[in-house]
Amino acid sequence: MSTFGVRVLGVIALASGLCLGLALAPGSYLGLAGPATADPGTTDYGGGCALYPGDRAATIDSLRFRCSAEQQDAIFRDATRGDVPMGVKDGWVTRPPTTQAIAPAFWIGKTFYTGPDGGRLMNRLTGAGIEGWPADVYTAPALVDGQPVWAFNYAPSPTPQIYDEVREVTPGVWFGYSWWRGDQTTLLLTFALA
Repeated sequence: MSTFGVRVLGVIALASGLCLGLALAPGSYLGLAGPATADPGTTDYGGGCALYPGDRAATIDSLRFRCSAEQQDAIFRDATRGDVPMGVKDGWVTRPPTTQAIAPAFWIGKTFYTGPDGGRLMNRLTGAGIEGWPADVYTAPALVDGQPVWAFNYAPSPTPQIYDEVREVTPGVWFGYSWWRGDQTTLLLTFALA
């Protein structure tokens, strides 16, 4: 066999190995999270729902696609308030599924102008990240359990009845609720930030 033939076979073998590697670790290409590795700090809620303190992408993936509503609620209750989000954070709706599917066309996260005690935020709207819908950020008791959360009060925005609350569930990942506070308080959706 010629040197050229050996090189071609080597390239084919390498490509086959890469394809096999991609098949064994779905999502590991293109910057997406693959399967999480066993981490001593991992908190397993069962059925693939887990928190990975050393892997933000795996935690977000778990919250979005592997955790039930009950598991998400348990994660929120088990978390402490944590650090305040600061700077630009990407955002994902985690439920309900219908909103989760359409949200990226309208909302991609939040930009926080905060210090250790809070401050303010602007939502990042559309794929262009246009800033809008300001909110004040401060510590408050959670609506679900009365324990401390980071509250996002939208009173300064065009929709003053919206009120969010989050907790840092792993370093650099926040999970929380978006509420409508009209005549009665109604859960609109849950979301994650990282």
